[in-house]
Amino acid sequence: KLFFTDYGNAAKVERCDMDGMNRTWIVDSQIEQPTALALDLVNKYVYWLDIYLDSVEVVDYQGRKRHTIIKGRQVRHLCGLAVFENYLYTVNSDNLSILRINRYNGTDIQSLARLDNAKEIRIYQKRTQTAVRSHACEVDPYGMLGGCSHICLLSSNYKARTCRCRTGFILGSDGRSCK
Repeated sequence: KLFFTDYGNAAKVERCDMDGMNRTWIVDSQIEQPTALALDLVNKYVYWLDIYLDSVEVVDYQGRKRHTIIKGRQVRHLCGLAVFENYLYTVNSDNLSILRINRYNGTDIQSLARLDNAKEIRIYQKRTQTAVRSHACEVDPYGMLGGCSHICLLSSNYKARTCRCRTGFILGSDGRSCK
């Protein structure tokens, strides 16, 4: 799945398949400017930062179990969001510090370090990487990903795929080759 935020005409948090199909709103009320998003892959939760409402909130992948982690002045200048173990990590763009916030109750806020001009944060840790299983976009005997001549996108599950073409090309009637 692909998770993303949108604060165009109607602010929302959405999800879709990797090929863009099955687009679903998971948060579409009491939300104004969701700018950062982080996923808890193990427990299947979506955290987001709303810079207009000065809040960090969470829902499950279906948009249920919504609650606010932290709200108010402490959230005012935050950008970027990452989750690891019991904490959320974010960047305070006002003083360029990296903050750690307890993700269960919004307490235990600590400034960990300062970075020049940081706007985003990512955490890479071996335990958070999902195991790779065989999937529909693996290289075929002819060296093409999923049998697609240009781009292979996973679809509704790891066994299904959709082929797409680069700009200027159109997908052939076989659903795999680009012309």
